[in-house]
Formats: sequence, C-alpha cells, structure tokens
Amino acid sequence: MPGLLRGVARTAVVAGTATAVSNRVSRRQAGRWADQSAQQPEQQAAPAPPAPPPVPSMETKISQLKELGELKSQGVLTEAEFETQKSRILNS
Repeated sequence: MPGLLRGVARTAVVAGTATAVSNRVSRRQAGRWADQSAQQPEQQAAPAPPAPPPVPSMETKISQLKELGELKSQGVLTEAEFETQKSRILNS
C-alpha cells in the first residue's frame, strides 16, 4: 500500500508542476501575441516586460508544507523528495 501512495503522490507532484509550467508558458505566449497585435507596423516600441506570476500567500505555503509533511510521515515521500518539494514551495 505505501508503494501505491508514493506513486500517487509522485504523480500529483509531477502533474502539479507540469500544470504550473504549462500555465506560465501559456500566459507568456498570450502576452507576446497581445504585444505583437498591439504594435503598429510603423511603430516599433520595445515590448513591456511580462508581469511576474502571482506570489502564493504565506497561508498557502504553510498549508502546502503541512500536506508535504503528512506525506513524508506516511512514508509516501522520501527525505530527498520532501526536501526538493519543500525548497520549491519556500522559493516560490
């Protein structure tokens, strides 16, 4: 049973990361397309830098860390996986 939970947890982490990356790429691409369509052919203004992604609130980070700790205490995550995900959450 712990092997199954570990697999499910890994899948959830990978899917969450993939979703976040995909969303960021989509927002960046949409911003580039909007900049290109807004420019006039005779006016070549420098594009504005993209807006930074929203920063998760401290409450969100704390709840994610609690869930991560529970997964580790249940044996779903290894120490290395736990540390990797913890640093990802704290650095976001």
